[in-house]
Amino acid sequence: MTVTRLLIIGPPGAGKGTQATRIAEHYGIPAISTGDIFRANIKGQTELGKQVQAIIESGELVPDSLTNEIVRDRLNQDDAVSGYLLDGYPRNVEQVQALEEMVQGDSLNAVLLLEADTDEVVARLLKRAELEGRADDTEEVIRHRQDVYAEQTLPLVELFEERGILVRVNGLGEIDEVAQRISDGLTAKLGR
Repeated sequence: MTVTRLLIIGPPGAGKGTQATRIAEHYGIPAISTGDIFRANIKGQTELGKQVQAIIESGELVPDSLTNEIVRDRLNQDDAVSGYLLDGYPRNVEQVQALEEMVQGDSLNAVLLLEADTDEVVARLLKRAELEGRADDTEEVIRHRQDVYAEQTLPLVELFEERGILVRVNGLGEIDEVAQRISDGLTAKLGR
């Protein structure tokens, strides 16, 4: 059985969620989004949700300990045995180390970097906030999240590039165009 373990990274608003769904369907693996898990808990007003809501509304990232625990639980579910696509995790070097401990050497096959211009994604997120009524998407919070991404997540690009598993894709353009670029990039990297 071929196990496919992928990670999609890119700035907030680059279209990771949209593309993650397509990639996961193509490879028959679950798309695991920490953001979606957090939002579901916020909506359900769970204890975790209340904790996370206060953090997200301030534009900060959820603490590693909390995020690591959620991911560990999710990776232990049956549907993740044949692989998974992580979206929103790991976001920093410490989380990469935690993930490697969780999967005990079954490391990622490829890391997809969706690259996008900051002003473009800010405009995209403001439009999405209007359409979906996402309270965490004010311009100030969006720009702060872009800064946090640049500071904490961009250093991972170098790490994954050194490991030879990084696939860079331009995340701007029509959804189908981006999907085709992703498919071409992953096929070249994975041979499938």
